[in-house]
Amino acid sequence: MSIPSDLNYSKEHEWVRRDGDEVVIGITAFAAEQLGDVVFVELPEAGSVINANDPFGNVESVKSVSELFAPLSGTITSVNEALEDSPESVNDDAYGKGWMIRITPSNPEEMTALLSADQYAELISET
Repeated sequence: MSIPSDLNYSKEHEWVRRDGDEVVIGITAFAAEQLGDVVFVELPEAGSVINANDPFGNVESVKSVSELFAPLSGTITSVNEALEDSPESVNDDAYGKGWMIRITPSNPEEMTALLSADQYAELISET
């Protein structure tokens, strides 16, 4: 399983990619695999404010419904509306087309609490 080295990760299996002043957030391929076939993704609206470690949406799969947890605090600038019609993108391309939200972080120092790719690989190897 691929764990991109240019991303940061949360212990709740979200990934974070810096993109200028914003960050893009999604769930990891490991999380998508554990969920099974994703059939629905519920995301907040653009303009919503999220706080680190708080739930910000849900992913429904054939196995279960799982909450999404914000790895960083900030304001949502956009959501991946394509997931409404193609939630399977989370399984097919977790780090690309399966992205979920973009935010402008309100506390960039929270990035230091996230895991590197190597640390995330160690975390999932213990699972």
